[in-house]
Amino acid sequence: MSKTDTTEQQDNLGEAGAQLSTAPTEDRGDTVIGGPTLGVVGWIRWFWRQLTSMRVALILLFMLSLGAVPGSLIPQNSADELKVQTFKNAHKTLTPLYEKLQFFDVYSSVWFSAIYILLFVSLIGCIVPRSWQFVGQLRSRPPGAPRRLDRLPAYTTWRTEAEPEQVREAALGVLKGRRFRAHHAGNAVAAEKGYLREAGNLVFHVALIVMLVAFAWGQLFKSEGGKLIVEGDGFSNTLTQYDDFKSGSQFGTDDLEPFSFTLNSFTGTYEKSGPQRGTPRTFEADVTYSQGGADKKAVIKVNEPLIVGDSKVYLLQHGYAPVVTVRDGRGKTVFHGAVPLLPIDANVTSTGAIKVMDGYRDKNGKKEQLGFNAFFVPTFAGEGKGTMFSQFPALDFPVMALTGYHGDLRVNSGLPQNVYQLETSKMKQFKVQGGTGRANRLLPGETMTLPDGAGSITFEKEIKEWASFSITQQPGSGLALTGAIAAIAGLSGSLFIQRRRVWVRAVRGEDGVTVVEMAGLGRSESAKLPEELAELAVTLNTEAPTAPEPAEDPAEKSEGAEK
Repeated sequence: MSKTDTTEQQDNLGEAGAQLSTAPTEDRGDTVIGGPTLGVVGWIRWFWRQLTSMRVALILLFMLSLGAVPGSLIPQNSADELKVQTFKNAHKTLTPLYEKLQFFDVYSSVWFSAIYILLFVSLIGCIVPRSWQFVGQLRSRPPGAPRRLDRLPAYTTWRTEAEPEQVREAALGVLKGRRFRAHHAGNAVAAEKGYLREAGNLVFHVALIVMLVAFAWGQLFKSEGGKLIVEGDGFSNTLTQYDDFKSGSQFGTDDLEPFSFTLNSFTGTYEKSGPQRGTPRTFEADVTYSQGGADKKAVIKVNEPLIVGDSKVYLLQHGYAPVVTVRDGRGKTVFHGAVPLLPIDANVTSTGAIKVMDGYRDKNGKKEQLGFNAFFVPTFAGEGKGTMFSQFPALDFPVMALTGYHGDLRVNSGLPQNVYQLETSKMKQFKVQGGTGRANRLLPGETMTLPDGAGSITFEKEIKEWASFSITQQPGSGLALTGAIAAIAGLSGSLFIQRRRVWVRAVRGEDGVTVVEMAGLGRSESAKLPEELAELAVTLNTEAPTAPEPAEDPAEKSEGAEK
């Protein structure tokens, strides 16, 4: 259909053919063929119309999704500064470019914030006028029937002996019974249905605003920290207890939920055979927690966090913490405790460091510090297998290899250190008997003697387990979930509900028989509209049945035969 035909059809339909949605129509009154005649106010109005158009809103939404891609692929300072630094060290060429583009702080960058704010303004500017227009449509009545119903996409007609008033009353009852908003409009009944389509459309866009607000609220007031806890140890929700902590700009330490918990035990079981060998089957932490009152028991599992007030405690990872005892040359114990080691593969092959910072003296009585690099496997693959590695995550055959150093650990140098690594620049390595001459493999209960009367280190038979937890406060998550559900419901309504209008006209014909016309108009072409109109016509026809065709005059019949 050409543009001229469309305009002509709208003129013929009049008010009945007005758009069936609250989408704004394009206004070109500020321009002429020779070019724009916009002043300052006109340009502002033009820019506002463009910003609040649905097309621009979709473009901004796409740009927001596209802008989040670097935040997913490139390490972010807000998530892990250590990974960011590692990335910078490995990519010297890209780092200056990424820093200028703020790719290490995507979600707080100027360009991402600009897209976010423009999308927010665009949605509000689009929704507010459409909401008022929709309210106006709800308060108004469906428009009267156009002059030519036979020009509508769905149309039917028949003749009946019922009176026009009776037909219109019957049509009003049928349409209201089908939940149409209907009323008498002259010699016809006007009805409309499907308002939930526009309601769903508006709900969808309002839900997008709700999700944007929830996202901003969560970023400003969130907190997230991590803590590694060995069996038997506890945690109190204060800033100094965290291994790492990050929060939004509006979050204060006084907002931390007051509670504490103790890790009683960690339970992990694994598939022992088949293609799923080594896959965790049980992965849970038994804890005792308190919120200022009586202690309570709880079990934290993957995706089943402990909820305390506004805080959630998630179980992230687990590993082993062998118990070791270090003695000096006189046999005095200078260190005894469980040492958490970090896993480096799926079978929990682990590495870490043992640091003896105070209390140790060499054979001459001089104060010195000890350090040991530890390499631990819960299920040793056995001799002759080359590199030491674990073949199963459970404690079936635990072995630990130790490499000892003595000297200065540099813990007082003022520079931050990784607790799981040794700084050996100011230390000397022990040469020990057995093993490789520098490292010994120990079974639980065995002791490695240090040379020249420097002491010993014992791998105790007790091996504890540790679990790492993430403690989060995300105030906008519930609001975001509500917005997401509302967005899906609204989008479903706008996609599957059709806005349509139906008219029933009943007038007396020249021969005195009532002529009934029914027609329908939808927002878009759909096979359902003719089907629905046919059902309505069949229902109405039972109350206003079709009149029999008039008998043919015998004289006219004979005249036709002679011709």
